[in-house]
Amino acid sequence: MGSKEFDIVIFGATSFVGQILSRYFVNDCNEPDLKWALAGRSQNKLRELKSDLGHQANAVPIFVADSFDEIALKNLCARTSLVISTVGPYALYGDTLLRVCAQSGTDYCDLTGEPLWIRRMMSSYEEDAKRSGARIVNSCGFDSIPSDLGVKFLQNKAFEKFGTRCDKVRLRVKGIRGSASGGTIASGVNTFQQAAKDHELRRELKDPYSLCPQGHRNMVRQDEINVVYDKEFKSWVGPFVMAAINTRIVLRSNAISNSPYAEQFRYDEGWLTGDGGKGQKRAKRLLRYLRAATVLISITPIRVFFTRFVLPRPGDGPSLDEQISGFYDFRLLGRTSHGDEIRVKVMGDRDPGYGSTAKMLGQAGISLVKDISKESVPGGFWTPATVFNDEFIERLRTNAGMSFEVLSTIRG
Repeated sequence: MGSKEFDIVIFGATSFVGQILSRYFVNDCNEPDLKWALAGRSQNKLRELKSDLGHQANAVPIFVADSFDEIALKNLCARTSLVISTVGPYALYGDTLLRVCAQSGTDYCDLTGEPLWIRRMMSSYEEDAKRSGARIVNSCGFDSIPSDLGVKFLQNKAFEKFGTRCDKVRLRVKGIRGSASGGTIASGVNTFQQAAKDHELRRELKDPYSLCPQGHRNMVRQDEINVVYDKEFKSWVGPFVMAAINTRIVLRSNAISNSPYAEQFRYDEGWLTGDGGKGQKRAKRLLRYLRAATVLISITPIRVFFTRFVLPRPGDGPSLDEQISGFYDFRLLGRTSHGDEIRVKVMGDRDPGYGSTAKMLGQAGISLVKDISKESVPGGFWTPATVFNDEFIERLRTNAGMSFEVLSTIRG
């Protein structure tokens, strides 16, 4: 890696998240001797971004490369150890870059929440990545670092306290403030659009083990939260939309880890809506909204109307003030087979999908380049929890405004 001209290239730097990430690298990233560059398809937009970033970005190089220009992407990968991609929907714009990274031995991180695309990329290019040594790490943003690293943190602390790991973990959203960007909405719409045309893809979307390797042994039924009362949290629980990707990532982490949490590991996510009748009504309202959105997206004329005239377009997103005022508060409860219990809190200090995601994604790229050697983690498709270690959690605490805290432990 030391022979490459750059440590990191941000591809899609002029996208909504790409701009936030670029500002983070310029203004808030304190990593010494980090060599990085900006890349995108428009030279004019890249120059405008550099100008907006101020004099501190004067020496940052720019590369012009389109998502479909294989020659330009090969030239880019030849000069950098790692690419951070913010170009979505990945199912539309991400194939060529990931393939070039996998075949050239270039490490890769992104923030995708598109399970159908991840599965297709693994099926197509995992053997290439293993041969070349490229470490491919998808879902390094709000989906799914807080969930995946939160579970890993909980399991490590459980092992320290109880001498065993938990075979059941629940994640509950206690509080969250943030809004979706046009890019995120476009990714979700595209996923449903693909599935609407293909029965096998619809079946895959219903399978929480869809990202696990063939032959994995964890076949316990995973609970899908609709509306339930959670006695341990003393609250009604409604569905959490990000559970669709987070659950798959966490289950894959267990399936491919050298030290799996449990052979039969159960995991679910939900949104705490409060106790009593009001809490139940809020949970039912969440379920109605989610089901209505799913139905509307599946109907082509309605989907086209909403994407053209109602929903934010790609490139749009929350304002800086909204990003700064955003936050999220996750609570995790783990139980061992002996009845031991551990509770953990994971928090972030910015709008989850953008302000916080940019910091997580940036630190993921830095950690993969600086902390994780090719000898310790070889090429292949990894999850955040299987590629990153405790040093990365400390990076998130120090540089990404996140906190990981044990709230309580009880022996069974």
